[in-house]
Amino acid sequence: MIRLILGGDKSGKSDFGLQRLYEGTGSSVLLATGQSQDFSFGQQILDHRLARVPEIPVKETGIELPQLLEKSILNYESILIDSLDFWVFACGDQWQQAQDAFLHSLSLVPDETQVTIVSCEAGLGPIAASSQVRQFIRRLGALNQAVAAVSDEVCLMIAGIPLYVKKA
Repeated sequence: MIRLILGGDKSGKSDFGLQRLYEGTGSSVLLATGQSQDFSFGQQILDHRLARVPEIPVKETGIELPQLLEKSILNYESILIDSLDFWVFACGDQWQQAQDAFLHSLSLVPDETQVTIVSCEAGLGPIAASSQVRQFIRRLGALNQAVAAVSDEVCLMIAGIPLYVKKA
């Protein structure tokens, strides 16, 4: 079972993803993609850590998300990936190969394993002035669409309320 949770900044998508992880059966793991680049984001990461149940292991992925997902589906019944936007940013110019590897790793998820993926829906705002930001939004949008296509469930978070776009 693959579930995609999309939303804007501070929409409640990470909290909703954690709720889905806690509802899972068997062993759980959180694959965290964000890396602190400044003080405020470091504080946000710390706040997320404090809100989590300490018994659930957290693995920081860097750009190795596909490889860690493939290992995790062998060892855990419930997996949370938070979040694709930071991973796409970290992949830089390697994003196409990384996207292909990630989509392949999703194809290996057994039906009995629950994978919840959090990502930012970045395309709702105005067109960015910077070509770098436009490129990032195009890449993230393409990945979100590809993940949504293989997901059993897709949910858009709006002000902390889930709106199901695709329901299992």
